[in-house]
Amino acid sequence: MYAVTRWNPSCSFHRHPVERAFGRLFNQFAPGPLSEREEDVAEARWAPAVDVKESDEALTVFVELPGVEKKDIDISLEDNVLTVTGQRTLSRDEKKESYHRIERTYGKFSRSFRLPANVQGDKVAAQFKDGVLSVEIPKAEEAKPRQIEIN
Repeated sequence: MYAVTRWNPSCSFHRHPVERAFGRLFNQFAPGPLSEREEDVAEARWAPAVDVKESDEALTVFVELPGVEKKDIDISLEDNVLTVTGQRTLSRDEKKESYHRIERTYGKFSRSFRLPANVQGDKVAAQFKDGVLSVEIPKAEEAKPRQIEIN
C-alpha cells in the first residue's frame, strides 16, 4: 500500500530526513481523518486558472470554475477592470463522510484584469457551461482592424 502525500517544497527542506521518513511510515499504517493543518490548506484562498483570447472582434476571458455554482459567481467591470469573484464550498456531512485527504482548494476567489480602453464595457456578455465561465468583451469599432485599399 502506498500513501499519496502532498509535496510542499518549503517544508521538505526544513525537516530532517528521519522525521520525514517517520511521518510517511506513520501515515501509511495509521491513516485517519484530516488534521487541522490539512483542513486549513483546503480552506485557503485560491485562484482559478484563466485563459484570455483576443480576436478581431473581442477579448474573451475563460475562467475554470469546476465545482462552483453559477449563483456563487459575481462579475463586475469598473474603470476598465474586469473582476470575477466567488466562492467554492466543500459540502460534506460530518456524520457520514470521513475524508482522508483533501487536495482541491475551497474558499473565496478573485481574479481581476485591466482591459484596454478601446472595449465596449456596456456590451459584455457572460456564459457559464461545464464549469467554465466565459466573459466576452467586444472591441470598439475604432479598435477593430480594417483593410485599407491602395489607390
